[in-house]
Amino acid sequence: MIKIIKADGAEKEFLADMKKRSGEVNFEVEKTVKAILADVAERGDEAVKEYTAKFDCANVQYYRVPDEVIQDALTEADPEFVNSMLNCLENITKFHEKQKQNGYMMTDESGCILGQRVRGLDRVGLYVPGGTAAYPSSVLMNAVPAKIAGVGEIVMVTPPLKDGTPNKDILVAAALCGVDKIFMCGGAQAVAALAYGTEEIPKVSKIVGPGNIFVATAKKLLYGTVDIDMIAGPSEILIVADEGANPKYVAADLMSQAEHDKLASSVLVTTSMTVAEETVKEIERQSAYLSRKEIIDISLDNYGAIIVCDDMDKACEIANEIAPEHLEVLVKNPLEYIGRLTNCGSLFLGDYAPEPLGDYYAGPNHVLPTSGTARFFSPLSVDSFIKKSSYIYYTREKLFNAKDDIVLVAEREQLTAHANAIKVRFED
Repeated sequence: MIKIIKADGAEKEFLADMKKRSGEVNFEVEKTVKAILADVAERGDEAVKEYTAKFDCANVQYYRVPDEVIQDALTEADPEFVNSMLNCLENITKFHEKQKQNGYMMTDESGCILGQRVRGLDRVGLYVPGGTAAYPSSVLMNAVPAKIAGVGEIVMVTPPLKDGTPNKDILVAAALCGVDKIFMCGGAQAVAALAYGTEEIPKVSKIVGPGNIFVATAKKLLYGTVDIDMIAGPSEILIVADEGANPKYVAADLMSQAEHDKLASSVLVTTSMTVAEETVKEIERQSAYLSRKEIIDISLDNYGAIIVCDDMDKACEIANEIAPEHLEVLVKNPLEYIGRLTNCGSLFLGDYAPEPLGDYYAGPNHVLPTSGTARFFSPLSVDSFIKKSSYIYYTREKLFNAKDDIVLVAEREQLTAHANAIKVRFED
C-alpha cells in the first residue's frame, strides 16, 4: 500500500529511488532493437512483415489499411463514441490553433531584407500502440497539432489485433483527424521502417507517439536519422493538497495514473496528516471496485508516496524538484500557484480539473515530458511539427558598411577564407 513519509529528510531517499526508476538502461533490449533496426534497413518490408508475424499475428489482414476500410470504421462506429471524439477534437483543435506561428520579414531604408519562414514538416510518422493499450485519444493529440502545423503527410503505424484486423477505435480517430496512410505493424520494426523508409512505407522526418520499451529504445537509437517527440518514461502524477482537500478526490486521481503501469508514479504532497491518512483509506475503498486493481496496488506500493510537509512552501519545493508529468493543485486558492509551480508537463488547478480532463477533453496536449524532464522539455505542440529557416538579402552599400566588423571577427577566429569572401567583393 502507499506509504506516508514525513518531510523531515526521510523523503530524500524516496525521491532518489523515484528518479532511478526509468533511468536504467536495459542492454538486452538495446541489443535486440539494434538487430531489428539493421535488419529492416537491409530488407525493408520483408523484415517488417516477418517481425509482425512473429510478435503480433501470423495472418495480418492488411499491410497498408485500405482507405475504404478506414472510412467504413467511421461509418459503422458507435455514434456516441464518435460524438464524444468529435467534442474532444474540437477542444484540442481550438487550443492548438493558438500555437500556430507565422513567418516574418524585416526591411530597412537601404533595401536590405531579413526574414524567417515557418513551415510544417513534409512527412511525420505516428506510432499508435495496439491491442489492450490502444488509445484513440493519443491519435487526436498527435495528429491535430501536426495538421495545424501544415505537415504534408501523416503516416500511421499500429500493430494488428491478435485476429489480424486493425483496432476499429484507432481507425475512427485516424479518420476524424485526416491521417493519410495507415500500416499494420508495430514495435521497433515499425519505427525503423518510418525512419529509413521501405518500398511501401515512406520515410518520415519525425516520429511521434507512445510505445513500449522496444519502441522507445528504437526512437532513441534513431534520433538523428529522424527527429522524435521525446523519450517517454512511465506515467506520473503529483498532487499538492492543503488541509481542505477532499481525500476522495485525491485518492481517485492518484489511482488514475497508477493504473497505467506498474512503474507509474503517484505522489501526494500535503500539509495535512489527516488528509494523508484519509487518502490511504479512500485508496483502499475505491481500488476494491477498479478493474486494474492489481496494477494500481503494485504501482502505489513501489513508486507511490504521501509526503507530509510543514507548509506549502516546502510542498512547492518538492513538486518543483520532482518536475512531474501531471501536477494537480487541490488547495483553497489554486490559481495563486501558477507562478510558484514551475516544473511540470501540465498543471491541473482545483477540484474540478482532474488529470483525465487533460487526457481526453480540455484541449492541452497529453503528450508530456516525464522522469523530471519537465524541467527543460515542453509538451507536444504545433511547434513540434514545424521547422524554421531564415533568409538574408543585403545591398552592396549595406555590406560595405558592415565589412570591417565581419573581417575583424573572422580574422580573430583565424577563418581567413570567411574574411576573404567579404574582401573580394570590394577589391578594385
